[in-house]
Formats: sequence, C-alpha cells, structure tokens
Amino acid sequence: MTDAEWAVVRPLLPVPAWLQGRGGQPEGYCHCQMIDAVRYLVAGGISWRAMPADFPAWARVYAFFRRWREHGLTDEFHNRLRGRVREHEGRLAEPSAGIIDAQSVRAAATVPAASRGYDGG
Repeated sequence: MTDAEWAVVRPLLPVPAWLQGRGGQPEGYCHCQMIDAVRYLVAGGISWRAMPADFPAWARVYAFFRRWREHGLTDEFHNRLRGRVREHEGRLAEPSAGIIDAQSVRAAATVPAASRGYDGG
C-alpha cells in the first residue's frame, strides 16, 4: 500500500484501545502491514498458510482479520471506503436507488420455446 493510499485508509480504521488510553498492550504489527497481507491474499487467491515470509505470520494475519470480521469492522470499513469513493466522484455517500438484476436462465423442455433463452418472453 502506498503512503497516499494509507493516508486515505487510516482515518477509516478504528483507533486501538491502547492509543485511546483505555489500557491494553500495543499490537505487534501495524494495521498497514495487516491490510497489505489481506489484500495480497485476496488478490492472489492464496490460502492463509501460503502467506509469503515478507508478511507477518499467517496465523497473526488471520487472527487480525477474524477479529475484525467478528466485530463487523470489515463491513464497516468497506462501507466507509465505498462512501469516500462515491463522495470523491461527486455522488452522495449512500446510493439513492438500487437495481436488482434477474438474469434469465435456460430452461428444460417443459418450458415453452418462446420463453426460453436469454431475455426470453
């Protein structure tokens, strides 16, 4: 992750308790390293155990990701980032409408030919 990307992402992340003076110990790895590791994993489609040695240990990265997922922070982070991207493009942070796409599916011989295929009927 570049410094410019990190500057955008960092404010969207929750502040650790120890930085807020609520106790606890500093984490062993910075959030930037963990996010880089998860991004690498997703982009490469690799398993957790196949994490290269350049990143923190796979078990630490997985524990970090699992903790965030269980507390809903991955969804919250995604929503915040999506909102920032939309605002950067000059749109509202939240979409004003949604589209549901019902794709036609090829049917069995019992379905009339006029309604079969793509965009049938």
